[in-house]
Amino acid sequence: MTETLWTARPIGPAALKQLRDTDDAGRACVPYTDTEGDAPLRCCLRPSRTGERIALVSYAPLRRWAAETWARPGAYDEQGPVFIHAEECEGPGQDDGCPFARPGALRTLRRYDAEGHIAGGRLLEIPQAATEAFDAALTEAFADPEVALVHVRAVEYGCFLFEVRRP
Repeated sequence: MTETLWTARPIGPAALKQLRDTDDAGRACVPYTDTEGDAPLRCCLRPSRTGERIALVSYAPLRRWAAETWARPGAYDEQGPVFIHAEECEGPGQDDGCPFARPGALRTLRRYDAEGHIAGGRLLEIPQAATEAFDAALTEAFADPEVALVHVRAVEYGCFLFEVRRP
């Protein structure tokens, strides 16, 4: 595995605390026991395990980033479903590598500028060498000086997986 120059960012602790009460659509969090496992947890960037307490909540990643940076994404602000642990968790491990990188899975890498407007994107079919593929795609994205951050999303459901900010 090669060393990457980017870091997948999970949903931050302050946002998680809020989401575990009320999500970004204004709905109460409804935890449940996962009976199947493999739900992509955005709090710790790993698949859930059978028996864990999780919740499916509505999350607006660009809106939350814009609140930190004073960006104005306008119509590009969106929210969608994400899985999180129902209670506080340890977050991502040190050697978790590239999150949710199953060979053959399709990902979109949406680029956003400092105002939160879409500045392009690309489709990535994850190969066996997932880290190297993400390195190349993110190097390409951040070669554009206008790109402030990249959202990685699953093509199948369009859901947000993780964010990468300019190194």
